[in-house]
Amino acid sequence: MTGNSANQAPKDHALIPAAMWQDVCKGVRYEKRPVLGSDGKPVGGLYNAWITLDNPSQFNSYTTDMVKAVIFAFREASQSRDVVAVVFTGVGDKAFCTGGNTKEYAEYYAGNPQEYRSYMRLFNDMVSAILGCDKPVVCRVNGMRVGGGQEIGMACDFSLAQDLARFGQAGPKHGSAPIGGSTDFLPVIIGAERAMAACVLCEPFSAHEAYAMGMLTGIVPALKVDGAFVANPLVETARTVDAFGRPCLGKAKTGDALKDGQALLKRGTVDLGLLDEAVEGLCTKLLYTFPDCTTKTVAELRKPKLDAWNRNKENSRDWLGLNMMTEARAGFRAFNEGTRETGREIDFVKLRRALAANTPWTDELTNSIQPGAAK
Repeated sequence: MTGNSANQAPKDHALIPAAMWQDVCKGVRYEKRPVLGSDGKPVGGLYNAWITLDNPSQFNSYTTDMVKAVIFAFREASQSRDVVAVVFTGVGDKAFCTGGNTKEYAEYYAGNPQEYRSYMRLFNDMVSAILGCDKPVVCRVNGMRVGGGQEIGMACDFSLAQDLARFGQAGPKHGSAPIGGSTDFLPVIIGAERAMAACVLCEPFSAHEAYAMGMLTGIVPALKVDGAFVANPLVETARTVDAFGRPCLGKAKTGDALKDGQALLKRGTVDLGLLDEAVEGLCTKLLYTFPDCTTKTVAELRKPKLDAWNRNKENSRDWLGLNMMTEARAGFRAFNEGTRETGREIDFVKLRRALAANTPWTDELTNSIQPGAAK
């Protein structure tokens, strides 16, 4: 017996047989698409693995089953010998991912810290599966990337976005802390002060702002008006400054400019053709590199994110579990049960006054601060 494997059948390193995918991996699509050569034609025998979140009615928010499916999908892509790169995206043009499924959080995990802690084990494994993938990972940002969606997006190696997409965190506004990756990744990617503003204030920002901050590899137009692509008409796309010298690039338009932009948006249609071209073009560039050298380079460049993630993920998991008894329980309920009329945020002033008066966290307090509760 020799160590030469040239004439041996390759070992199967998959965690689950392909035949079981439909039963196990719910809400996530996994497919291999031929990688394109420099001539734009499919290259025989080589592929990109596309992992697609498939929950568009809830803005591709991930359920518990979907988290498990993403773990399996990245593991499958990582061990596939014929895969060049992984493309991580969502169905439709509204959202890449808006994070954890708030309905499931509010109706099952709220008030169940032990259950949420188990869920967070899965979430942590999902992020680690992305960061540990043996292939370069491209986040195809087809729409909103907020909350936990922002976190799994930033775990990827490259991000290409359509410029109507919005980005941001939601934690302190909805009863959590963005410690599923954002507090680890954002300081590395955009710097400490911008990360502080993004994580604490939870104010959304445009794709143009995200690109200017260094969060994205590239952006492309997605709005087509009269057969031609136009840049996002709701934000400033020129590199201008305001009266205080602050950059306007990516800032939301106001007044008549905003009205004109909204009118143009209504006239047009969303077309992700340029986004797909950009994604395929990046994957083609990756094709023409030494695979092991690329894997090693990617692994080294992931280290700042990976070091912060591994240092904090278990403490974060513990805290998030316990938080389901207090602020998360209130915040996720508010988002799930609120309406357009009442809003989806708690009464923050009432909560702060109650806590200042040393009011304990009880069902009565939680109910009193919900949207639409009696003043």
